[in-house]
Amino acid sequence: MIYTEAPGCPPGLAKKHNGCLPPGQAKKWQRGERIRGDYILIRDPDRYRLDRRNTYWRSGDYVYRVEPQTGKVLDLIGAVSALLN
Repeated sequence: MIYTEAPGCPPGLAKKHNGCLPPGQAKKWQRGERIRGDYILIRDPDRYRLDRRNTYWRSGDYVYRVEPQTGKVLDLIGAVSALLN
């Protein structure tokens, strides 16, 4: 499994693999849940410096690595704004 961590993320947050989000700020979709409702397929993962071999969806202001057939969240990658910096 490949994890993407935000540069400069403190070790305690990095090991949570939640995009370096402090406690209480993680989005409602957690690993293992299925995203339902509004999402946007990220067609150009290179723009976010993401691995092209995986499928990513944007829901709200967060990017998730998902299983494309089921919408199951495999990883919370992080906030869109952090990925674009």
